[in-house]
Amino acid sequence: MASHAKIIIDEKEIELPTIVGTENEIGVDISDLRSKTGAITLDVGYKNSGSTTSAITYLDGEQGILRHRGYAIEELASNATFLEVAYLLINGELPKNEELTAFETNISRHTLVNEDMKNIFNAWPTGSHPMGQLIAMISSLSSFYPESLETNQTEHTKQLNVFRLLAKMPTICAMIYKKSLGHPFVYPQNKLDYVSNFLNMSFKHVTEDYTIEPVMVDALNKLLILHADHEQNCSTSTVRLVGSSNANLYASIGAGVAALWGPLHGGANQEVIEMLERIKNDGGDVSKWIDKAKDKNDSFRLMGFGHRVYKNFDPRAKIIKKACDEVLNKLGINDPTLEIAKKLEENALKDPYFIERKLFPNVDFYSGIIYRAMGFPVEMFTVLFALGRLPGWIAQFNELRSQKQPIGRPRQIYTGYTFRHFVKRGDRK
Repeated sequence: MASHAKIIIDEKEIELPTIVGTENEIGVDISDLRSKTGAITLDVGYKNSGSTTSAITYLDGEQGILRHRGYAIEELASNATFLEVAYLLINGELPKNEELTAFETNISRHTLVNEDMKNIFNAWPTGSHPMGQLIAMISSLSSFYPESLETNQTEHTKQLNVFRLLAKMPTICAMIYKKSLGHPFVYPQNKLDYVSNFLNMSFKHVTEDYTIEPVMVDALNKLLILHADHEQNCSTSTVRLVGSSNANLYASIGAGVAALWGPLHGGANQEVIEMLERIKNDGGDVSKWIDKAKDKNDSFRLMGFGHRVYKNFDPRAKIIKKACDEVLNKLGINDPTLEIAKKLEENALKDPYFIERKLFPNVDFYSGIIYRAMGFPVEMFTVLFALGRLPGWIAQFNELRSQKQPIGRPRQIYTGYTFRHFVKRGDRK
């Protein structure tokens, strides 16, 4: 295999080294291109640019493969707990029994949030969007733990920041949900596992007992694992870019939450539910909406189908489809939107239009139905996405720092005015 690539600019030929990943991915290292030629590359949206090397997640969209630290997502979702996957992403290896116990114990010690954070919640008007609240709450943790602002932290402080963030994220997410209902907050119960504790804080009423359904715990555990990391996507790249400025972990994760908020990223599962409701309210004629999606003159888009990376079936969608059926069957929920979803999938998978374009269902297609079956409103869906993505963001932040990568600074091609003289106010015509 060639060890370099050649590029010719204004009849000047230079050689650029290539880099090959462990899965034989090939990249051209253009780090010295500008210094040698004065030229840069233009890649709008960074769709073909590698911003880093990483040992965390491998994704092959052509083959429908997703692996964390070498482990297939199918095996992790079927056999692991969310905290096992979090440990794997952050530390590089699956934990031994004593390591997992210590990890879980350290997290359980930090589930409470400072009581002063209630004052922040009280200041928000009724109806504030949950994601706006989450951004503020995560970023504000740096104010409660000022040692996180130090640029030369001890290993103990670094680990403490990670434990605090993993522990307090479910508490904050549950507080946001309770705030939306006008209900009092429910304190964490550390005798419960991570997922059960979150469900209890979200749905327990002060005056009533709450029964934690194992099928819901299992489904949410899978959903969190399926969202745990996904290579260099918009929010992950944001975390790394902000972290490259030596911003603290909480601020960097807060920036990632902001990036996730967009409907083209974390808000996609909400749009799936809204689409299914729209079809249901129109009478449920799936074929009509399939035809609308195929009509290039129609603005309607089939949400939850296709993916910017996967050109095959999203492996996460296969897992979550089964979990969706299990949840609805166990809870006895007859959701007409699920029937519409199944008909959409059935029709699309046998339609040449969708087959040729490789528009297969992705993880967002079914996750929203599960969230709603659990009792969460659509505004909370992206918050739940952020809860799952947290360990991946932390792992990516830590990897960036461990590699001592420089501050991110993209270039541009300027297309504005050339030099012109300033004209005083009275002389402008």
